Amino acid sequence: MTTTGEATGDATGGADRAPIRAVFFDIGETLINEGEIYGRWADWLGVPRHTFLTKLGALLATGGTHLDLLEYFRPGFDLDKEERRRAEAGVPNGFGAEDLYFDARRCLAGLRAQGLYVGVAGNQPVQAAEQFAALGLEADVVGISDVWGVSKPSPEFFARCAAECGLPPGDILYVGDRIDNDVRPALAFGMRAAFLRRGPWGHIQHDERALRRCTFVLDDLVDLPALVERHNAP
Repeated sequence: MTTTGEATGDATGGADRAPIRAVFFDIGETLINEGEIYGRWADWLGVPRHTFLTKLGALLATGGTHLDLLEYFRPGFDLDKEERRRAEAGVPNGFGAEDLYFDARRCLAGLRAQGLYVGVAGNQPVQAAEQFAALGLEADVVGISDVWGVSKPSPEFFARCAAECGLPPGDILYVGDRIDNDVRPALAFGMRAAFLRRGPWGHIQHDERALRRCTFVLDDLVDLPALVERHNAP
């Protein structure tokens, strides 16, 4: 089930029914379900999964990050070192087709069928480029922060998205699950934003003012193509 709400104003607060011509998607907890990814980290560190995820929620609620979570359970945690060790042990970090959210493939295809530019751009390591390409999703561009050399919430990240599609920010909708990394910076850059309420950040973070400025607020991606089509209707 999807619950949606369409805002009455754009990033500047004025009414705006100009068409959406490009849609960019975050990756983690927007297209990729990271639940099993965190579960595999818990297994690797020898921590019960429910304990690991409970601590993640507590850290996010107080402004912490997933890196703080790993540091908590293993002081002095070195991400690069641990990823190498996991790869050598045959349990590499990353994602695959089994981690793709059920609605991701159809949503991207539905938007492209409308003639829209569809991009994927998120904060991910270099290895994610190959992992994402293997999914075979319909997208005009896939932007990986560690490949681009710029990450969210930097304005340069959103400028790169706009440059990739060759459209002004106001014609672009950015879809993500985080208010701090997705919604606020996209709006600040002049883009439209869709907030997706799933994953830990999507349920823990809250900013009513930012949500009122969103073009859409979603529980999943099922109805997004229809919502965009309706928004763009003459």
